[in-house]
Amino acid sequence: MPHKMLKLSTLAILIAGASQVSAAVYTVVPVDQNSTLKDQPYFDKAQSGASLLYSSTGIQDSGSDSSCFTADCKSETYKVTSEARRGTEGTPIADTTPYNQNSQDIVKQSQLRSYCDNNLGYGICDIWAENQFFGRDYADNDEWNGQGVGGLQKKQAAWVNGYHSNSQGLVNGVSVETFASNAESYTGTQKANLGDIIANTTDTLVKGTVGTDFVYGITSSSLFKNVSGMPRAFEKRGFVNTNGQSVQLAPVSTSTSNELVSNMGQTLANDAVMFDGKLFVVGSSSYAASFYAKNGNGDYRDDENKLPNADDILKDSPQNLDFNRLKDCTTNASENLYSNWECQFSTFANEAAYWLVNADGTVTSHAISAGSGDNRDGLAVIDKDNDSLSFQASAQAVALDTNGNPIVVGYSTNDVNNKLYAIQAAYFTAPVGDLSSWTRTLIPGLAIREDDSGDFSYTMANGVNSKSVIVGDAKGNGTKPQRAFIYQVDQGNAKFFDQLVPSLFFKDSNSNAAAINNNGQVVGWVDMEASNGAEARHRAFTYINSTAQGPLKTGGAWMLDDLTNDPSAGVGSLANSYRILNATGVNDAGVIAATAFYCDGGYDNLSKLSPCSLPKKEVQTIVKLVPKNIDAVIQPRAQDEDQPLKRSGGSLGILALTALGFIGFRRRK
Repeated sequence: MPHKMLKLSTLAILIAGASQVSAAVYTVVPVDQNSTLKDQPYFDKAQSGASLLYSSTGIQDSGSDSSCFTADCKSETYKVTSEARRGTEGTPIADTTPYNQNSQDIVKQSQLRSYCDNNLGYGICDIWAENQFFGRDYADNDEWNGQGVGGLQKKQAAWVNGYHSNSQGLVNGVSVETFASNAESYTGTQKANLGDIIANTTDTLVKGTVGTDFVYGITSSSLFKNVSGMPRAFEKRGFVNTNGQSVQLAPVSTSTSNELVSNMGQTLANDAVMFDGKLFVVGSSSYAASFYAKNGNGDYRDDENKLPNADDILKDSPQNLDFNRLKDCTTNASENLYSNWECQFSTFANEAAYWLVNADGTVTSHAISAGSGDNRDGLAVIDKDNDSLSFQASAQAVALDTNGNPIVVGYSTNDVNNKLYAIQAAYFTAPVGDLSSWTRTLIPGLAIREDDSGDFSYTMANGVNSKSVIVGDAKGNGTKPQRAFIYQVDQGNAKFFDQLVPSLFFKDSNSNAAAINNNGQVVGWVDMEASNGAEARHRAFTYINSTAQGPLKTGGAWMLDDLTNDPSAGVGSLANSYRILNATGVNDAGVIAATAFYCDGGYDNLSKLSPCSLPKKEVQTIVKLVPKNIDAVIQPRAQDEDQPLKRSGGSLGILALTALGFIGFRRRK
């Protein structure tokens, strides 16, 4: 956009800035972006140099350090964890089930389109689905030529076509290696059948770092080569790196009687704290196959929709995918798991779980969900009325309460009126000194009904603090919006941010509460405009639930763009070079990890939606926001006078940023 006369928004900011002393509440600190993914080969030389998209995932705990609002902080003190990706993810590695859909049947392009139509409601769901399936910059009308970067089709076709890494976990911008790149680190009764490991074929995601000893996250298996094809040992596993070694977090249910689970079952490492000198990691663990299992009546049910057609993956494929062979992966698993392509499409029922990891790499684990055998919390693997639905539970976050005992939050399956397996936000507690016995409590005020008139399709808790305050999201039923909530254990019902702060969380806006620190400071993102059938632009926010933090008063909520605004510094300043998209973590010092847009040379003006006009370049990057120990006067950015442009792509649910930036269109942010 060419420069024109001074806009009214800019003039308003300058006048306001002259009439009072104002300064940014936070200093924006860029985080290094040194992913080695850009140097790894890809399917085509032209794709190898594809630009990477960087997104933050969390911030290192600050321990007993003072708040940066009351004492000066060194910005380099706390590490930021993040992810670099080449192209679209297809189905997010961080999700226990794809897009948090209990049915687990998003395995082909048409199902991606259906998910978008039924849950996101965009007018361009065909384009969204093609990007997620064929990858970034796919060739329109020639999608199958393989030129798209990333995408679900690449993952599914790996058995035949091979694979190249699409995502890489980082700590302070430095890539993290996991056990999955070393053939000697694999375990399982059928390890010998995998074949030879293939380099540069893992996808990794770092979720956090604790102290100086521990880094944790999620990785896919490397690809292997044997006489039958190119299998993965498993789709994804949690990992912990400690003292120069990388440890895999194996499924909790490792009985040799369930060979499919012990060899190919998935685990996720979502959050961790130090507990009795060990790293206490929480996440989810597979315990049974979900495509063929007993229902609540004790009868076997199968779901063939969980296996795609080979033509949907390879187009006019000479090969065949047979559901009977997929059933063999669980009923006759001996020796054949890595000789049949079908086994690569195995889906699982998952339970909430924890792992205790010593600094020397020793691991002990236990399920958090109550139950044994094929039952969890009194429910069978598969819903007796809906063969596509299975039990699912996950621990998303953990804190130590005021008594030093862990409180774990996430979600668990609830059988609504004995008619519907539904994913519902929950917290888990254990008796003092006994981590083998857990009580599940569903968070009140988030009830799910079994028909289309229900308020929510799923709910989940994302964060918790030492005072047992929980934050999370409730996805509206169908295309209704996702609403962030906050809940104090044993105090009434969950409260929604669009009720607490309607000026910021306007009616029908989508929002995500990602994390909360022990001072009651919440961070996440919220829409800044109505969607009108397309993805709405959103920005990061913070909310103060308890004690005021510097100039941020109790009960207040702010866009982080307003808290980084410094009118006195001018349009070319560092403060005006960023717009904060999404905040993913906040520690007790008040330092925030965030994903931002960066405009080199500064945005054209100070307003929220200012363009970054050519020849300046705008990219997505990672930042830390460090509070200033000053009595700042908050100066909100002016609204943009231009009508906001619509943007395509997915933004709801846990995939808040997974599609962002991959649609292939030039857009104003």
